Amino acid sequence: MNAPAPPVSLTRPPLALSVSSFVSSFDRFAVSPMLVLIAEDLGVPLSASVAVASGYYLAYGLTQPLWGLLSDRFGRVRVMRWALSGAALAGAASALMPVLAALVLARVVTGACFGAVIPTGLTYVGDTVHSSVRQRALTDLMAAAALGTALATGLGGVVAGLVDWRVAFTVPAACALACALSLRALPEPAREEGTGGGLLGHLGAVLGHRWALLVFGLAFTEGAIMLGTMPFLATALQHAGLAAAVAGLAITAYGLGLWAFSRLVKLLSGRWPAPVLMVVGGAQLCAGFAVVTVHVSVPTVAITALLLGGGWSFLHSSLQTWATSVVPEARGTTIAFFACALFVGSAAASWAAGLLAEQGRYGLLFGLAAAAAIPLTAVAAITRRRYGALRPARPAPRPE
Repeated sequence: MNAPAPPVSLTRPPLALSVSSFVSSFDRFAVSPMLVLIAEDLGVPLSASVAVASGYYLAYGLTQPLWGLLSDRFGRVRVMRWALSGAALAGAASALMPVLAALVLARVVTGACFGAVIPTGLTYVGDTVHSSVRQRALTDLMAAAALGTALATGLGGVVAGLVDWRVAFTVPAACALACALSLRALPEPAREEGTGGGLLGHLGAVLGHRWALLVFGLAFTEGAIMLGTMPFLATALQHAGLAAAVAGLAITAYGLGLWAFSRLVKLLSGRWPAPVLMVVGGAQLCAGFAVVTVHVSVPTVAITALLLGGGWSFLHSSLQTWATSVVPEARGTTIAFFACALFVGSAAASWAAGLLAEQGRYGLLFGLAAAAAIPLTAVAAITRRRYGALRPARPAPRPE
């Protein structure tokens, strides 16, 4: 029997949840400005060192269904605590690895563990916040992750360039352990009933739902365009002769933009329909990548990073909110497959993009991302509008 659900919050997710999301995001983005330094230190080409990032993303994505099924079965908080403990151990091991193969393996395990945190946190919000105001709470969680992203992209390159790239793996490992301990005070939410058959029942309910499959396809495409391409903003600057610290600081604008625009999305989510938010976000993605297609420099990369933060705030938060509602009786599994699709897409795209980056063909790389953002935005907005017409939102409960 589930413990009583915590009270519905109309403002923000629990602090421990936000801090855990911050740490998970920091760990995921810290590696981007360090790829060149890792390649030089370990004596491997850049195209090989990209496996440190793509392996992480692939593990992060592929383990999502497992974490979702486990969270539906054993509880959201318990799964996050397990995962954070594992991430702490694997993250500490990453800092000790002497060769690329061992480092990639350690980062794969770290990514698999950190992969549980943000999706399960999103599910927790979905369990405890009413659908009519859920996007506002989700944007608060996104804002915490955005601060982690901003610090990671800025400090990751600085620490790696001035101290050592291994230190950037040690800090989030220690923080993950602290988060695992702090989550003990967070109560488990009650979960909606309606799916029988245990783990297989949840799996069948999600994979047999056509709207859920559509959302997963959109997430895969978004991950390929956004997460698969964005790490190469830093390497493009380094290819132009700039230091890792400068490259990392330039893409800090992504996290700052994500944080600022998430505040705006929170204000607009109750006034603008989801398809409009998606169009605004997709337009920013397209414009951002178009800027660096023309020319790569510190100002253009900073502008692109800022626009990508806005695009992620508007488009991704809308897709996340949609994912929390399609199969509410198996919400953990749904969000897990959503995140799986997102990061498998990013891993596939980062592998392919690494080949272009190795040849210095950054204009083509960013141009393809800008072009791909157009059909993604169109399909997302049109299908979300149709979904809303078929399933009108329920009114929020009135306060007593």
